[in-house]
Amino acid sequence: MRNFFICLLLLCGAACRSTDTFRGTEMPETPITDFILPDQNGQPFKLSDQRGKVVLFFFGYAFCPDVCPLTLSTWKRVHDKLQAGAQQVKFVYVTVDPQRDTPEKLKTHLAVFNSDFIGLTGSPEILKEVYADFGVYAEKVNIAAGAAGYLMNHSTRMFVVDQNGVWRLLISHDAPVEDVVHDIRLLLNAKK
Repeated sequence: MRNFFICLLLLCGAACRSTDTFRGTEMPETPITDFILPDQNGQPFKLSDQRGKVVLFFFGYAFCPDVCPLTLSTWKRVHDKLQAGAQQVKFVYVTVDPQRDTPEKLKTHLAVFNSDFIGLTGSPEILKEVYADFGVYAEKVNIAAGAAGYLMNHSTRMFVVDQNGVWRLLISHDAPVEDVVHDIRLLLNAKK
C-alpha cells in the first residue's frame, strides 16, 4: 500500500510539472491586424506572411541609450539558446523614430546584435496604425544639449504573436533570458 501512494505521488508530481504556464503576461487572444512595412533591406514585411512562426516584436529606436540595446542583447541570447528552434521565430524591431531610423541605419544597428533580426520602418502614419494595434506609446522629447537633439519615450515591452497571428504574450524588456526562451518554446510546442 505504501508503494502505491509513493507511485501516486510521483505520477501527480510529473503531471503537475507537465502543465507548464507562461512566465510573461498572457493576453486575451487577439488577432493583430495585418500590416506591411519595409524592412532594413527595403523588402516588404507582411505580418500574415509570418504564419507558422512565432513573432517577437519590440518597438524601439537606434539612438536609444538604454532599454533598446538591452532588449536587443537579450534577443541575441534568446536566439542563441533557442538553437535550431530559432528558425521558427522572427525577431522584429519596429522603429518609434522613423525620422532617423532609415533602413540603412536599422541594418547597421541590428547587425551588431544579430543579422537575422528584422528592422521595420515606414511612414509615421502607417507606423501609428501598427502602434495602435499593439497599444504602443511613443513620444518625441526634445533635449537641451547633445548631438541627438531628441529622445523617444516609448513602450518597453516585448509583444509575442503566435503561429496563427494572434497576440499571446507581453514580456518585460528586462525579463530573464530563460523566461523568454521558456515562453517561446511553449508556443513552439503548442498544438496548432
